[in-house]
Amino acid sequence: MARAAKKRKKKGAEGKGARRLAIPWALLQGTIVVGARWQRLSASERERLTALLRDSRGRIDRLSSRERKELRKLVDKLDLKGMAKELVALRTVRNSVLRRR
Repeated sequence: MARAAKKRKKKGAEGKGARRLAIPWALLQGTIVVGARWQRLSASERERLTALLRDSRGRIDRLSSRERKELRKLVDKLDLKGMAKELVALRTVRNSVLRRR
């Protein structure tokens, strides 16, 4: 009986460790995907996008129509839909790997 209890406890501990590693790994992969998209913009475009978002405090209605067009153009270059698809694909792959264990 004591051996069975110890074995169960070990398996539980390993499972928790695997979960602890899964979160940072997912964050790392997500950071890589987002960073790759961010690097597609030139330095001046990144600087301008940051300035627009900072000035508007995240609210588009605080920008002029010209600034909104510029923001849309820069965001289109980031290809947010493509980035979302990559992130969902990473999650799907990760879930299928975890199910195999």
